[in-house]
Amino acid sequence: QVQLVESGGGLVQAGGSLRLSCAASGRTFSRYAMGWFRQAPEKEREFVAAIRWSGGSTTYADSVKGRFTISRDNAQKTVYLQMNSLQPEDTAVYYCAANMYGSSSFLSAKIGMYDYWGQGTQVTVSS
Repeated sequence: QVQLVESGGGLVQAGGSLRLSCAASGRTFSRYAMGWFRQAPEKEREFVAAIRWSGGSTTYADSVKGRFTISRDNAQKTVYLQMNSLQPEDTAVYYCAANMYGSSSFLSAKIGMYDYWGQGTQVTVSS
């Protein structure tokens, strides 16, 4: 069983920054591909960013490319999402997710490819 706990959300003005963290349980965290997703009110959950086991490869949604950075610290069993130049349209509940069974090359934007999810952390960007 894997547990994921997000933190770091909050209220920020447009143009500001936040850093989200996702702490994971499980002995083999270094073998999990990780992703960040978000869900705004009355909208479907959408992909934000993902990172491979090793952290060597990442992928981003076009809407956040150049503003958000995903990273991981396998020793701390934590994945991060640094969010800069935040805009009101970034307001959402942000979820981290883990894929346990993919290969070392696994990197996916598809919700259905992730096995475990955190409870989410609210990010609100005011204009």
